[in-house]
Amino acid sequence: MNENALSGRCEKLGPVTDLSALLPVIIIVGIVVLVIAGIVVGLVSGRRKKIDYTGTRDANDQVIAPERPASAESEPAPAGVGTLPPPAEPQEAPTEDVLDEAVIERVPTEAPAPVAGRLIRLRERLAKSNSIFGKGLLALLSSDRIDEGVWEEVEETLLLADIGTDASMDLVDTLRERVRVMGTRSPEEVRAMLREELVKLVDPTMDRTLNVARTDGKPAVVLVVGVNGVGKTTTVGKLARVLVAEDKDVLLGAADTFRAAAAQQLATWGARVGVPTVKSDVDGADPASVAFEAVKSGIEQEVDVVMVDTAGRLQNKVGLMDELGKVKRVIEKQADVDEVLLVLDATTGQNGLAQAKVFAEVVDITGIVLTKLDGTAKGGIVVAIQKQLGVPVKLVGLGEGPDDLAPFDAESFVDAILA
Repeated sequence: MNENALSGRCEKLGPVTDLSALLPVIIIVGIVVLVIAGIVVGLVSGRRKKIDYTGTRDANDQVIAPERPASAESEPAPAGVGTLPPPAEPQEAPTEDVLDEAVIERVPTEAPAPVAGRLIRLRERLAKSNSIFGKGLLALLSSDRIDEGVWEEVEETLLLADIGTDASMDLVDTLRERVRVMGTRSPEEVRAMLREELVKLVDPTMDRTLNVARTDGKPAVVLVVGVNGVGKTTTVGKLARVLVAEDKDVLLGAADTFRAAAAQQLATWGARVGVPTVKSDVDGADPASVAFEAVKSGIEQEVDVVMVDTAGRLQNKVGLMDELGKVKRVIEKQADVDEVLLVLDATTGQNGLAQAKVFAEVVDITGIVLTKLDGTAKGGIVVAIQKQLGVPVKLVGLGEGPDDLAPFDAESFVDAILA
């Protein structure tokens, strides 16, 4: 091959050599384009996954939070951008039984005070709160000259003590006649006369015993009722102490299912004297069902007394009053209700009498428990309630202490007033 031919051939291969030099650059550019395209496709696919639900999710299904990269947790959020807290891990709700048992186990068992000691405190505290009433009457009737003005003051004193209009007028008429017959009288004679007439008003002949004896192989059943805030649950707990002090086996039924912590409060009272409590751990449970189970348990355990606490209700709420009647009827399917105790706040005075009348129509009240009697000078409400309802006051509450509930005694009550 000659030189001219070789030279012509090399000129033809020149462009090929230049294209070979550019090939690596072309390959790199192609790879970059493919990578960018892949990233774009990935982003689009990711957005679709976030907003596109291929199926439905039940509201009760557990929501699983997506995993977050570690770097995302460590980086602070930009200013002005809110961040949501991570979803809390599901936790089991605490069971009421565990809480109740733990609390009750820490309550030490106590020995309740004997009844005799309670009566002594009754006299002392009544003397402090009602002595103005008694001393006022004694001062008026000990005057050298008793005219019409004095008798008006006597009547006013009686009315202020909530004895009631009819009882006050009757007592004034009786005292007028006795003073006229006596003529000259010493302070001792006036005191004896006033004591005698007040005792008659309080009526010591009324049966104030609690019917808590087992009959026909079944426990006595005591139903405790009243309006809100008078201290029913506390009264049930204190009465349990009274009965335990008399060697009675007691079981409590927490049928107040509407007030928060009422069942726990009653169970704690029972634990203090070793008394079991039947209750429901469901808020708003049917009170009649709880009462039924309490009486059933009492029969099975052969206890002496079953006491059932009920929810407070206003006397003008027809539906709630009807429910109270239902509780009593359900209990009577298993055993007789031996006592229906109405708890009244002595400080409410004549309003308590209005409450008593309505409750008596619904559940046949057998006895009254007067609480806070030491906090009022209106002890005459005892007379008014008994006179209008024919229902005896059986127990009185005289303080906040666990043993500040005592059987009512007519003569001790009058002696305390005149102390």
